[in-house]
Amino acid sequence: VLQSSNSLKASYEDWLLTYGLSVSPFHMRWQTALFNRQFYNWGRWKPRFLYLWFSIGMVFGIVAMFGSVILLGKTLMQTLTQMLTEAPKAQNDRMLQVVVSVLSSEWFVFVPLGFLLCFVLLSCPHQQVPGVNLPVSQLTYFFSAILISGVIHEVGHGVAAIREQVRFNGFGIFIFIVYPGAFVDLFTTHLQLISPVQQLRIFCAGVWHNFVLGVASFIVLFLLPAILFPFYYTGVGALVTEVAEDSPANGPRGLFVGDLVTNLQDCPVYSVEDWNSCLGDISEKSQVGYCISAATLQQLSFPARVYRRLDGTVECCSNNSLTDICFSYSNNLDSHLYACLPARKVIEASKVCRTNMDCQKDFVPSFCVTPSLENQTRLIRVKHPPHIDMLYVGHPMHLQYTVSLSSFVPRQNFLSIDLPVVIETFCKYLISLSGALAVINAVPCFALDGQWILNSFLEATLSSLIVEKQNRELVGFLILLAGSALLAANVALGLWMVTAR
Repeated sequence: VLQSSNSLKASYEDWLLTYGLSVSPFHMRWQTALFNRQFYNWGRWKPRFLYLWFSIGMVFGIVAMFGSVILLGKTLMQTLTQMLTEAPKAQNDRMLQVVVSVLSSEWFVFVPLGFLLCFVLLSCPHQQVPGVNLPVSQLTYFFSAILISGVIHEVGHGVAAIREQVRFNGFGIFIFIVYPGAFVDLFTTHLQLISPVQQLRIFCAGVWHNFVLGVASFIVLFLLPAILFPFYYTGVGALVTEVAEDSPANGPRGLFVGDLVTNLQDCPVYSVEDWNSCLGDISEKSQVGYCISAATLQQLSFPARVYRRLDGTVECCSNNSLTDICFSYSNNLDSHLYACLPARKVIEASKVCRTNMDCQKDFVPSFCVTPSLENQTRLIRVKHPPHIDMLYVGHPMHLQYTVSLSSFVPRQNFLSIDLPVVIETFCKYLISLSGALAVINAVPCFALDGQWILNSFLEATLSSLIVEKQNRELVGFLILLAGSALLAANVALGLWMVTAR
């Protein structure tokens, strides 16, 4: 039995070796030489152009190395400031993500290690951490963007290496736990024999290509309305693409896929950005009122007991009606009057107001009645013609999170309403993750591209000032130690900020 087991194990290992596969706990890797010819074609294409291209990348990589330290320091100070305040502001949040690139002695490897290792330095209104609160529907975008960013990163290293006459052994991809990555295998001896400037072109190529990918994705995102103009038009409203089952906007009088939202209260909506902006304003400002004539108020109101809620607000509708809402208003004698009124009859075709003065017209006695709701709760009138207005009662952010919209409206019925959203979302993920990979890899930190960029930079600039190679290596070691500590501090505090909330 033991001999049979050993034979089976040997056969299995031979099979893995034949197909370039390597399997270990939490890690599976595939390496191949199938793409070597293509890499060599790219590396030998227009040598002068590639020389200029990777020279620009070298300058960018060096600037990014210093810039990443400044960015890390600034972010660390912001995080410490948040920790010392009682209520950290959302606009200062930082999104934790999963990207780090490791350079071993034999190959460049893009390794996504999960939110336990490093953070993405970009402003983001809400923290989203894979495995914590990243929506399941976004995972495909997330992992695809990680893989593409990693592949582009490694293509940069590989093509630059071939351009500098370094032997290229192969390309591969892998999965670490659940995160995909890529790597290129280079001949280490050749790397050590070329000049420091040539090494810099190779080491900086990864972050340079990630930066270019991020910029290209941003350009596509910015020009998307023009690119899709023959098939979709914009500027007419926000098109509903999905309504969550548990959304308060779901129901016979709610929103449906294909509806075009044009107004929230008196705030016009021409795009998704307007929708978010209007909801933000509604959330921050006090509840608006609605103009109603004195005669109509007297006709619609009916006697009801007035009582205060626990938060101090007043309720005057005691019949648990789904159509009636308690409204507050004032007249010349009393500034605290309440009436239980049918919401739709009061709001439809009514003008929004803040005071009674906003409702004076043609000498008809009118009042500005304001919904008396719990704190943070709002009554919002959503216009989506030709359908009847939706009346939403709840927190504005609940409406924002459970309704997906697009600024692109198909010109023909057979066109997908989801395609622009898919392109838009994927571009945003590429910008975030590819940009993050560029920033993180540029940090002068052990095991990142920044380590090798720094070492080559010191060799190219300090060899005449610090003659002893051992002393130059000591300077590099101290800088790497400081950079690693700075990155580790940001990671630790970033994780604390996420888990503490």
